[in-house]
Amino acid sequence: MRPRGRNLVWIGPLAVVGMALFAFIGGQIVMRLWNWLLPPLFGWHVLSFWQALGMLVLCRVLFGGLIGGGGRGFRGPGRHISPEQRERFKARVRERWGSGPSTPESPAQP
Repeated sequence: MRPRGRNLVWIGPLAVVGMALFAFIGGQIVMRLWNWLLPPLFGWHVLSFWQALGMLVLCRVLFGGLIGGGGRGFRGPGRHISPEQRERFKARVRERWGSGPSTPESPAQP
């Protein structure tokens, strides 16, 4: 029977190689798509690999977040609230954005 420590020795180097491979492939995809589409269509400059990798990182920071949590959809105010809270929220939105109150609370003016 092998000791468990020998199996764990390979995880670190494999993780580093996997991340490097992922970064290389992602940079290549961004660079090739950019250089294939944008210079002919809009006359923009051609990107190098390092610029494409920078664009990939920038998009991750701007749109995906730095630490987890990116790309999991909208977590708006209807997700974890009771039906009564949801109805109050909808009524406030309707009142604020000009649809008027959801129930006739004010007397009608002639």
